[in-house]
Amino acid sequence: MRDILISENIRGAAVDALSTRFDVSCLPDLWKDPNALATQIAEFRALIVRNQTRVTSALLAAAPNLKVIGRAGVGLDNVDVDYATKAGILITYTPDQNAISVAEIAIGQMLSLAHSIPNANYDTKGGNWNRQQFIGIELYGKTLGIIGAGKIGYLTARRAQAFGMKILAYDPFLTQDNVYLSELNAKLVELDELLAHADIVSCHLPATPQTIGLMDGTRFRKMKPTAYFINTARGEVVREADLLAALKAKQIAGAALDVRAKEPPEPGELELLPNVILTPHIAAFTREAQQRVTKAICEDVARVLDGKPAQNIVNGHLSR
Repeated sequence: MRDILISENIRGAAVDALSTRFDVSCLPDLWKDPNALATQIAEFRALIVRNQTRVTSALLAAAPNLKVIGRAGVGLDNVDVDYATKAGILITYTPDQNAISVAEIAIGQMLSLAHSIPNANYDTKGGNWNRQQFIGIELYGKTLGIIGAGKIGYLTARRAQAFGMKILAYDPFLTQDNVYLSELNAKLVELDELLAHADIVSCHLPATPQTIGLMDGTRFRKMKPTAYFINTARGEVVREADLLAALKAKQIAGAALDVRAKEPPEPGELELLPNVILTPHIAAFTREAQQRVTKAICEDVARVLDGKPAQNIVNGHLSR
């Protein structure tokens, strides 16, 4: 029996340290071949993944020795949590370690949309000096609507406050007396009210049966025609065809997407629109965040293999 299989490109000092104590197999492209992954995983006690490996029930059924899955990140939509739990496999993740980086890129996207920074950059590098073409808007005094007021949504709103923005929040799991909302002086509202009043809507939801396709044509039509939509969470939350239609019909002013329903996506009309900013799921990809994420997940996997309790457990009752 072997110890730890890493099926994606997860590297760093923490992985090197893990390799001094355990038998670690790093195969960064293994996630691309589910059959090879199913064959390999049978030997291992632990699996470490990011978001590209599909940890399905079929894969877990081929892993009789697996004790722990380490998800280097916060989303769990690529892991069959129910099956793993029934099989007695502990799942650890990193719920907060990349939150600052994601909040920062959400703010960066707000500024980029409000001031047309990407378009102005490309135009000026092309030899132009079209100042009047790139008249933007200030964030000061505008209303930011946060969909999903967890840690990342909270940190995004905190940074938006420095610009003098007002905060609306939608989160069905929170109440108005929540301490985070109190610190933000944020008003907790229903989603339709948020969409109707926000100048910028920033999405921070996981992909669940309740949230997949949440932002559809009906919801985009409720937004202001001057409003911008930002998604740094999960691409599946947005119906991209409906977003495209809303943009083409000028029902909203623009959008910035760091995540897509399919990654990598097939090139389409979104890529051709000047009021759309697209980035390749890089919100959490800073040196600092990746160091924190890798360190936390390696330490938790090591704890489980050593028979100790992990720090960040998804299905925590298994450890009791």
